[in-house]
Amino acid sequence: MKDLPEGIDRFAARLEGLEQRVCALENAAGARSNAEQRPNLTVAVDGRKTPPPATTSAGIFSLLGRALLGIAGAYLLRAVAESNVVSSALVAAVAIAYALAWLVWASRAKGGDWLTGTVYACTSALILTPMLWELTLRFRVLTAPVAAVVLAGFIVASSVLTWKRELAPVSWVANLTSAALALGLAIASREMIPFITVLLLMVLIGEWRALRGRDNGVRVVVWMAVDAALSALIFIYSSPESTRASYPQLGEAMLIAPGAMLFLIVGVSVILRTVIARGKITIFETLQTTAAFLLATCGLMYFGAAASVVGLGIACIVLAGAGYVVAAVRFSGDDERRNQLVFAGWSGTLMLAGSMMCLPAKVQSPWLGTWAIAASWASVRILKLHAELHGLVFLLAAIAGSGLLNWMLSEMTGTSPGTVSWAVYFITFCAIGCYAGAIWNPSEGWPQQVMAIVFAALATMAVTALIVQGLTGLIALKVMPGAHHLAFIRTLAISVAALGLAFGGARWGRADLTRVGYAALALLAVKLVVEDLRHGQLAYIAGSISLFAIALIVVPRLARMGQRVRSAVVVKGPALSQ
Repeated sequence: MKDLPEGIDRFAARLEGLEQRVCALENAAGARSNAEQRPNLTVAVDGRKTPPPATTSAGIFSLLGRALLGIAGAYLLRAVAESNVVSSALVAAVAIAYALAWLVWASRAKGGDWLTGTVYACTSALILTPMLWELTLRFRVLTAPVAAVVLAGFIVASSVLTWKRELAPVSWVANLTSAALALGLAIASREMIPFITVLLLMVLIGEWRALRGRDNGVRVVVWMAVDAALSALIFIYSSPESTRASYPQLGEAMLIAPGAMLFLIVGVSVILRTVIARGKITIFETLQTTAAFLLATCGLMYFGAAASVVGLGIACIVLAGAGYVVAAVRFSGDDERRNQLVFAGWSGTLMLAGSMMCLPAKVQSPWLGTWAIAASWASVRILKLHAELHGLVFLLAAIAGSGLLNWMLSEMTGTSPGTVSWAVYFITFCAIGCYAGAIWNPSEGWPQQVMAIVFAALATMAVTALIVQGLTGLIALKVMPGAHHLAFIRTLAISVAALGLAFGGARWGRADLTRVGYAALALLAVKLVVEDLRHGQLAYIAGSISLFAIALIVVPRLARMGQRVRSAVVVKGPALSQ
């Protein structure tokens, strides 16, 4: 029992030591937990970057306060300029440097702090815009070219400062400000060329960023601004001189160069990104390239000499040929279908426009007819549907320009015009050639089938008109053809055409020929009532009705034969493939 107090004392000492060690461990764990619970400025719970402390309410108010102080400094500089205490040129230089300083601060915002960069960039824009406007228009301290240089320096500085860090909000603010200010000063100062040059510089920078994979979408806004400025330039300087007395006189080259430069910049950029880098062209790029070409063309046609229009037409034909080659050779994959369609569409439009501008009227129709045949045959293996559509458009343009349509209407409804130009016969041959090259495959979609039917109908009408002309010429050797003669001849020609179409559809399994043959029967029925029964004699009426009856009997039988031929081909194809 005497040893018991000593044991209790030792136990109490050990328990006290153990408590001290536990407290020490708890304090260390608490310090680590507090460190882990401190707000991380860069990583959130899910691993994404969180905004810096400026996004808190206190940080936002502080940020806005600094921006307002910057604007107050701009007002102070304006007051100094109005007081005439210091040279206006010196104040202008300080104000420009002040605006650029805020742009530099915007670009130096910490990573992820987009709000600070945006607010500082807006502050820089709010300082620069009214300051440059008043220094140019009100105080007359800066001339228009000098103001354009300042604006160009601002946009170049913003591009350099935001190049590596990809500060999209800062870039958007700087480009929107510069584009709007350049467009406004171009109109208000009456000196458009310096500020259009700034806009072209912005387009060049935007295209360069896109080529380097740093496109942030702001170049679309710049495109619209430069399009508006060039449209205003063309509209103002193409008006009578009395309406633009306050605008400076500009030479021919100065008026043509901006549109040409815009088309050159955009065109080269599109070629590099699509043809060279195999990128997919966007809708905005397609529209802007088309708009740039139209603006360049309008500038050349309004302000250029007559010979320059011919040169433009030749250039259009050359570009059209190159575009077709690129569409057929470079964009042959299924994933490049959009590029192929766009380049082929541009090529067809350029071919039509260039032919109208540089070729004589007598040569245009044969030229377009030849291209129609080439496009129709190319549609079989190369450019497919849109090449066939181009062939149809070229053929219709050739028909309209050659007078073939008027000649066919005269032969089929009026009196024979007698002698016709050689272009009519050549375009008739082109219509037949286009149909021979047109695609017909029942498994294809309805657009291909419709175009094959249209080609067949155009070729049939031309050939039928030729038959009418030939028979009328033979009868004219004996007697003067009357109305009843012409009515019978036309009935005979249409009947022969219907039978020939039905036979061709049965022989080659072409359902498009059979359908056009049925359409010829319907036309023949209407013609009997409208023309033969009104103008024909009894014998000729009987002959016309007999021809119509024979066609009604034979055409359906030939159509059934053609259906059996097509069914046999469809059944035989899979068997051979097995």
